[in-house]
Amino acid sequence: MFFPVYPASQFLSAYDAGRGQRYMLYGTTAGFAEIVAYYKTQLGDKGDLVFREPPTHMFEVGKFREDSMAFPPGVTVKDWTWGGSQGYPNPKAGAQPARYPTIIMIVPPPPAAAPARK
Repeated sequence: MFFPVYPASQFLSAYDAGRGQRYMLYGTTAGFAEIVAYYKTQLGDKGDLVFREPPTHMFEVGKFREDSMAFPPGVTVKDWTWGGSQGYPNPKAGAQPARYPTIIMIVPPPPAAAPARK
């Protein structure tokens, strides 16, 4: 299953989500609305605004299998400037930008659940 990565984003880290899944965090200086619009176009799905405060938009791609997945496969976009926050801190000390206004979390399905490529 392919998940596009916003071109101007920077990979921040990958984490074990459990049940064989990992999720990847990307930071971008682009605004929340721009990133949501990008994923609406790329995924061909309107997704869902799951929280208004702080704005968090989810695009579920693929079927969630509770018995074998920790998270639904998809893309989550979060506005880290809500409520006056300065943004998500760059984990690389001294790197620019110092903070990211928008964070993208990509959760692919676990390898066993991924469809075979032809």
